[in-house]
Amino acid sequence: MQRLLHEPLLYFLLAGAGIFALGEFMPDRDDYIIEVTAAERARLNDQWQAQMDRAPAERELAGLIEQWIREEILYREALRMGLDRDDIIIRRRLAQKLKFLTEDVATNAVPSAEELLTFYHENSDRYQVPERFSFKHRYFSAERRANAQVDATAALSDESIRGDAFMLQLAYLERSERDIADLFGSEFAAALRELPEGGWQGPIRSAYGWHVVHIEQRIASRLPSFDEVARKVAIDHKQNLRRVANERYYEALRSRYEIVGL
Repeated sequence: MQRLLHEPLLYFLLAGAGIFALGEFMPDRDDYIIEVTAAERARLNDQWQAQMDRAPAERELAGLIEQWIREEILYREALRMGLDRDDIIIRRRLAQKLKFLTEDVATNAVPSAEELLTFYHENSDRYQVPERFSFKHRYFSAERRANAQVDATAALSDESIRGDAFMLQLAYLERSERDIADLFGSEFAAALRELPEGGWQGPIRSAYGWHVVHIEQRIASRLPSFDEVARKVAIDHKQNLRRVANERYYEALRSRYEIVGL
């Protein structure tokens, strides 16, 4: 043992191991360099100007830069500590950012008029304007009356029978079945759809009680011309490109992975 302690080779090996360990655990000095580039200054300046509607003063810009440096330091230290791992919020945010990158690439090109027109025809159901109704009604509360349905039925032949106060409107213009269902319930909307124009009819039940209804106008469903909905078609076309691009990109990525445990 004494002889081993005096062996120069032992100290050489120990020194080498120490240097290797330091190399493993000491971070690269480049990781501790933060460069405030002209592009970063411009980004902070533009961001302030967009929010405040004026350029930042020199002191304000310096404060923004210092805030960015603080955030960058904390961000790097959090990565060194592995705080980004097993964090569902960070996981979702990174997945979202990759999704946005895919969408940006897919929607860079401006679609031609022919592409938009084709999309309009292939998806005409999106732009169909549903049948709409203009109607008025008299309301009979099931809570305030002994038999609201009987009273409502009698009101069909006697307009002097007044209904009860109603929390919503007593007349509506050009409402779709969906609009009506949102206000009165799907049962009322479906029953109203079956009524013809003119005269007091019913009674039909809603989420509130019973009603006699006078349909003043039915406006048939129609498909607007392309020019009427061109702006919406362009928006929908862009959204569709994003959806398709994301799906194709994901399928290409998934094909590289082996999924086990399903």
